[in-house]
Amino acid sequence: MAEYLGPLELVGDRWIIGDPKREGGTCLVFTREGIEYHRNGAPEPLELVPWERVMSLQVDATSRGWMATRAGGAIPYLAQSSAGSWGRDACSVHALVRHPYDDWFVRYTHHERAYSGAHIYLVSRFIRAVSDAKLLPRLGDPQWVSLAVAKIAPLKIGFSTARRVKDTVEGVEGAGRL
Repeated sequence: MAEYLGPLELVGDRWIIGDPKREGGTCLVFTREGIEYHRNGAPEPLELVPWERVMSLQVDATSRGWMATRAGGAIPYLAQSSAGSWGRDACSVHALVRHPYDDWFVRYTHHERAYSGAHIYLVSRFIRAVSDAKLLPRLGDPQWVSLAVAKIAPLKIGFSTARRVKDTVEGVEGAGRL
């Protein structure tokens, strides 16, 4: 079974985006109640967004931690390139929430390990497919996420990858029971 997919990692019995061990960092924890935004080392979350408020969700990531810094954000300008996400907002989660309607945006801390380009693409497609299928509360079910990640992590990138991720999300056992 895959223990991670880019920044999405199984820690204990919960799936987390970001590195929960880096001092001074932040991470997001998927729970049955919603998304908890944590400062590492703090006992309580900084914020909890209940699943019923989340309308759509998106994850952005870079392959290396230094790419998500201010200096890393300057490189595309110096190289006159528009390739990929760089800068402080490159490792972030965006959500459209309701009651009241708002754009919710938080940054998370990159792990020490590098994320492969394939895993960055796959985690982005996975979260998008879950969001599009209106199955966001399923992200709070560790067994469901484990099954989905185990099927998605080994996929090779190709023309049909996005469709295969979508089919996997919709086909994971128990996907229809929220």
